[in-house]
Amino acid sequence: MNENLNEIQISGIRRFASKVKMVEGALSLTIGQPDFDMPVAVSEAMIRAIKEHKTVYTSNEGIVELRDEICRYLKNTFDIEYDKDEVCLTVGGSEGLFSVLNALLNPKDKILISSPAYPAYENIAKMIGAEVVNYGLNDDFTINIDEIREKIEKDNIKYLMLSFPSNPTGAILIKKQRDELADLIKKKNIVVITDEMYSGIIFDDYYSVAQIKEIKDKIIYVSGFSKLLSMTGIRVGYVACTEKYMKEIMKVHQYNVSCTSSIGQYGALEGLRSSLDDAEIMRKSFERRKNYCMKRLRDIRIEVNEPMGAFYIFPSIKKFNMTSEEFCEKLLNEEKLGCVPGNAFGKLGEGYMRISYCYSDEELKEAFDRLERFIKKNFPNC
Repeated sequence: MNENLNEIQISGIRRFASKVKMVEGALSLTIGQPDFDMPVAVSEAMIRAIKEHKTVYTSNEGIVELRDEICRYLKNTFDIEYDKDEVCLTVGGSEGLFSVLNALLNPKDKILISSPAYPAYENIAKMIGAEVVNYGLNDDFTINIDEIREKIEKDNIKYLMLSFPSNPTGAILIKKQRDELADLIKKKNIVVITDEMYSGIIFDDYYSVAQIKEIKDKIIYVSGFSKLLSMTGIRVGYVACTEKYMKEIMKVHQYNVSCTSSIGQYGALEGLRSSLDDAEIMRKSFERRKNYCMKRLRDIRIEVNEPMGAFYIFPSIKKFNMTSEEFCEKLLNEEKLGCVPGNAFGKLGEGYMRISYCYSDEELKEAFDRLERFIKKNFPNC
């Protein structure tokens, strides 16, 4: 077997979600999937595509109408500029990340990845045989520019992985940090992969290194429609970058998947054209739920930083003197409530747990009632 897989385990998120399913009556806050239906216009566009027999291969890059529409969306929404020939449609953001990292990394190359972070980044890099160097975050989970600078200089780093808004922390990139990071990127011989899958779910001003025109030739942008339009199972994502990267990424993408779902592309196209109001309704709902969850956590005196994007909260459980795995196991067994242990997101995720608030108001109320009961029973003095 591929020896690089010896270091890799099945995602801790999925592993714990499967455990929750085995407990009768358990309530799960584990999976990051919008609980909203896909917009009707998107569904109808996909059905129409089937009826019109648009079910054949598209070009490897994807249909030109959608690539054009993505460019308009990025420019009008985030002031990020790409041309349609700099965009490739992928099988969700996951295949986009896989194709990008396989195109860039050689065995033993060093890539800088935050901890905590979405586990796919580190595990894909390890599959390739690259060396992962972790960088820590500030106490509020914002980016630590000084540590990134130090590790780039010390460890001969070629690649930097970013993700804002962040899974699992919900942290975003503020303007000052964006500008400091862009200045660092200008000065260093480094390529940056920025995963912005949650860019449509943000509760503050949005900033990205992809907005800085002077470093466009050092940036690879990955995003998609799973979260924005509640299309997780349809699997439509995209990569945007300049030609020197795209021509190599396309080689991996072509031999890996040929193209993403044709009908999914037509659905995403209609989504960008007519369903962004639906996306805004979802965003507002997530913000309201986030505020409710934050109040409940503070009421039971659990330390937590305010997330400003995505739909996750990453509270600290350090004061309970248990590992994140032990805490979440005990919570599941005693109160039938599933949250993801922080160690699923890397070694610096230890001491935290991830709560997804992609659930109804009723489910969230019941979940936090169970959590409150668990804390009062087991840790009455905390």
